[in-house]
Amino acid sequence: MLSLTIPRAALRSATAPRQFAAAATSVRYSSTKSLAEAVGEIVPAKREQLARIKSQYAEAPLGQSNVGHLIGGMRGLKCMLWEGSVLDAESGITFHGKSIPQCQKELPTAKDIGRPGDEMLPESMLWLLLTGKVPTAEEAKGLSQDLMSRAKLPSFVEKVIDTFPKSLHPMTQFSAAVSTLNHDSKFAAAYNAGVKKTEFWQPTLEDTLDLIARLPAIAARIYFNVFGKGDGKQHVDPSMDFAENFSHMLGYGDKEGLTDYLRLYLSVHGDHEGGNVSAHTCHLVGSALSDPYLAYAASLNGLAGPLHGLANQEVLNWILEVQREVGDSPTDQQVTDALWATLKSGRVVPGYGHAVLRQPDPRFTALYGYCDKRAELQSSPTVKLVQRISQLAPPVLKEHGKTKNPFPNVDAASGAPLYTYGLDEFKFYTVLFGVSRAFGALPQLVFDRILGLPIERPKSLSMDALEQLVKK
Repeated sequence: MLSLTIPRAALRSATAPRQFAAAATSVRYSSTKSLAEAVGEIVPAKREQLARIKSQYAEAPLGQSNVGHLIGGMRGLKCMLWEGSVLDAESGITFHGKSIPQCQKELPTAKDIGRPGDEMLPESMLWLLLTGKVPTAEEAKGLSQDLMSRAKLPSFVEKVIDTFPKSLHPMTQFSAAVSTLNHDSKFAAAYNAGVKKTEFWQPTLEDTLDLIARLPAIAARIYFNVFGKGDGKQHVDPSMDFAENFSHMLGYGDKEGLTDYLRLYLSVHGDHEGGNVSAHTCHLVGSALSDPYLAYAASLNGLAGPLHGLANQEVLNWILEVQREVGDSPTDQQVTDALWATLKSGRVVPGYGHAVLRQPDPRFTALYGYCDKRAELQSSPTVKLVQRISQLAPPVLKEHGKTKNPFPNVDAASGAPLYTYGLDEFKFYTVLFGVSRAFGALPQLVFDRILGLPIERPKSLSMDALEQLVKK
């Protein structure tokens, strides 16, 4: 762990610098390159690109900031570097230039690595986010096996989780457990040993892979302790992929539909550019050179907020409320009346609208499409109601006139399949989101250290100072 009392200079003189080869701890399963080697290949070009931008365009304007930005949460300000994804108001999210439909078509799937299932692997998305390149099936399989080799929780972390009262919210438990993994941080150890700044990214990548690998075991142990599901052992089968092991740990390994849904869910939720609370928090805390465990624990605390990660459970609560009111086979008029009743009561229709998007969320489209492919989901009254509302809500919201974007976002669709498959503990849904968001937020920490980005420190003003400034 990072020492708070021993000066770093003293540590440098006392300990030989710890050098990280590109694939120091990666497990090699084939003749193809490891993820660490693939990331190492892009480092020189990324650093050269940043140097060119700083040299040629440092004074180039990106728009104008105003008082509305300052007091409105900085929404829309172009003031953050984020490599993994870009969110456009009209076209939606792209990952290194690839849309979700392109990712579904191009990224290796479970079937491609010899496992049952048709959806893209979260491991494939992780490779893309870290390298900007689509992995081969062998590279995806090698990364999957590497992650599984790292997935066992240290016994002290298991003991910490087991001391939590069942009444403690699962997200609080999740964040606290992630923080405790800081005990074994390779970045913190390397920093204390005097590793060169140009090599910060290597132990950061090692911590990133260790943490992502262990998140399912943390989540599953919490799920067992709080809800009594799963076997509580978090057994890892090295022949299974990330989501497949996670599904088995949760006690749903016999439900192939849920396992494949988790692959898609984890992949499309992983990254949504850097300005959202959880991603930005990870980047902000990491800019202080906090290790990935501390940075991501802070990220989870942001994700736990009701304006961020709790949205899909709020949607599902509302869907079930409507379902109780209109029944399992409602008419279009009944659903429309329920929408108007919600709006007239002063509430919003949850799952509709987005801070950035002005078109239907491509993540919603992907999850909606998954439901169309599974007979057990198509026979679910809850899933069918979600689909009916997605068709009827936009014209109602347009007529209502108070919604900038009347289209469904990802939260409108994500909870109903989980509920249908029996994973119906709403408090746990944000933990699932927390497992997925690591696939985007943590790779950015690696990029932050590849590029040597500085500590984030925006200028703040008091209201008095602000008024004095604008009156000049």
